[in-house]
Amino acid sequence: MWFKWKDIRVNYEIIGEGKPFLMIHGYTPDHRLMVGCMEPVFESASHYKRIYVDLPGMGLSERGEAIKNSDDMLEVLKSFIQDTIGNEPFLVAGESYGGYLTRGLIHSMSDQIEGALFICPLIKAYKREVPPKEILLKNPALLDQLSDQEREMYESIAVVQDEQTWQHFKTYVIPGLLKADMVFLERFRNEGYGFTFDEALAYDVFKKPALFLNGRQDTSVGYKDAWGIMDQYPRGTYVALDRAGHSLEAEQSILFKALVKEWLFRCEEATDNL
Repeated sequence: MWFKWKDIRVNYEIIGEGKPFLMIHGYTPDHRLMVGCMEPVFESASHYKRIYVDLPGMGLSERGEAIKNSDDMLEVLKSFIQDTIGNEPFLVAGESYGGYLTRGLIHSMSDQIEGALFICPLIKAYKREVPPKEILLKNPALLDQLSDQEREMYESIAVVQDEQTWQHFKTYVIPGLLKADMVFLERFRNEGYGFTFDEALAYDVFKKPALFLNGRQDTSVGYKDAWGIMDQYPRGTYVALDRAGHSLEAEQSILFKALVKEWLFRCEEATDNL
C-alpha cells in the first residue's frame, strides 16, 4: 500500500482489524523488522489494526530532497497518521530511531496516543551513553556458514550468536538493510539526525501506559539514557534485560512477548476506565 507525502511515496502494510497500532522501525532496516518483533505477540491478541510503515529512504519508501532532518521525518509520520488513522486514538511502538520519532509524536499529539512501546529506543541523537561491546554467546561454527557480508552485519549487532537469532536477523533485518538508500541516510545522519526542538522533549509528560525495553549489552543506544527520562512517564515500566543487545526481541523473545502483552493489558485497562 502507498501513501504520498509531497512527491515522496511511502510504503506501508496493514495486518488485522481493530484499534490502530502504528509500528515505527529503526534507522536503515524497514517495516519487516517490526513485523518480526510484533506479530508473534498478536497470535493471541488479534484485535488490533497493525500499521507497519517504511520510513523514507528505507524499504520500498522513496527518499526525497524535502526530508532534511528528523523534523521532516516526523512531519511525514504525522501526515501518514492523519491519512491512515485520522482522529482515532491509537497505540504506537518505536524501535531504536523509531523510539526517537515516537517521542516526537508524543510531543505533538499525545492526546491521541493511548500507549507507547519503546524497543531499544534511541533517546539521544548524539552523545549516547553505551556499554562496551560484549558477546555473551559466541558461535564460530554458525559464523563460518555465513557470507562475509552476512557475517559483518550479524556480528555488528548480535550479543547472542545462535540459530534462532540468526534466522530472525536474516528474515526480518537483512532484507531492509540491503534496500536502504545509504547515500540519503548517511547525509541525513550527518546533517539532520536530531530534532531542532530536542530540548523541548525534556518537558513532555506522558501519563498513558508506556514500556521501555532495553538491552544491557546494547552498544547502539545503551540502556542508561532511557532511565534518565522515566520521570516523564509516570505510568512507564522500565526494563533492562541481560543477555540482550540491539536485537532484544530475538535474544530475549519469551520475555519480550510477556512484557509487551502486559503493557497491552495496561493500555486496554486504562482505556476501559476512561
